Formats: sequence, structure tokens, C-alpha cells
Amino acid sequence: MGLIAPLPGRLPAGHPATVLATWFGAGRLRPAPGTWGSLAALPCAAGLVWLAGPWALAFGILVVFAVGVWASGWFGRRSGSRDSSIIVIDEVAGQWLAILPVAVDLRLYVIAFVLFRLLDILKPWPISWVDREVHGGLGVMADDMLAGAGAGLGVWAVTLFTGVQSCFPDRWPI
Repeated sequence: MGLIAPLPGRLPAGHPATVLATWFGAGRLRPAPGTWGSLAALPCAAGLVWLAGPWALAFGILVVFAVGVWASGWFGRRSGSRDSSIIVIDEVAGQWLAILPVAVDLRLYVIAFVLFRLLDILKPWPISWVDREVHGGLGVMADDMLAGAGAGLGVWAVTLFTGVQSCFPDRWPI
């Protein structure tokens, strides 16, 4: 196998669902397409934050999640694969969620990246349960969102213990 995986079956490479599900082709890179998808998510997240702040990234997560449910569901139905490794839009949404607590500090993107990849690969409970039990486009996206949330909590904890600024206040006005 080469460095770029072929699309399964007769999927149209230029179809919007294919382009988005593979995150503009990052999911076709080999080896480790999920890692390539997560890496491709980093500059996109930094760009959103630079252009419009952490709220833009939060909005982007919602948009990519919704589009990802559609695109990965379409891709799965057309390819006959429940969760093809070529689909990486789920890694993008999950990686962005992991970054969100520290979106203003690019140095912490590395920690968010590593934590997200570990949780996405190891799939501890409840991520593993969602991966097994939730199907379709929602299932493709949901396990990565849980991994992203777990990684986001982990990287936020790092900011609390190191004193590095996060996007969230140290005390919530309750």
C-alpha cells in the first residue's frame, strides 16, 4: 500500500461528503490516518482562534460535528464500512474539543494532541461503549467527541496545576 489510500468502491473523490469526511484528503494519508486527521485539525483550530477567538472554535466544533454526522454517515452507507479509517472528520471535531480549553496558548496544543490521540486509540470506557453501540454518522462522531472532552478536561487540569492561562476562568460565578 502506498502513502495515499484509494477510496473504497466507486466513491466520488470530489463529492462534498467525501471531501469533508476525509478532511480534504488527510484521511487518505498512510500510515495512521487518524493521526493525520488530528494533525490537520491543529492549524485549522489555530486559524479560527486567531481570526475570531475561542468562541469561533466552539462554534466550529458544533458545525464540524453536525456536518461530520452527515458526511460520515453518507460515506459509510456508500462505502459499506461502518467506520472507515479514511473518515477523519471525527478526529477533527474531537481534536478541536480537546484544544478548546487552551485555545489561546499554542504551546498546549501538543498536550491536547497527545491526550486526544491516546484516548482515541485506547478507547477507555465509556468511549469504547459508544464506539461499539452507537452506529451511523452519529456513532462515528460520538466516540471522538468523548475522547476530545476527556482530553480537554486533562489539558485544562494541566493549566490549573501549571498556572498557564486557559480560556476558562479559574472560578465560575455560581
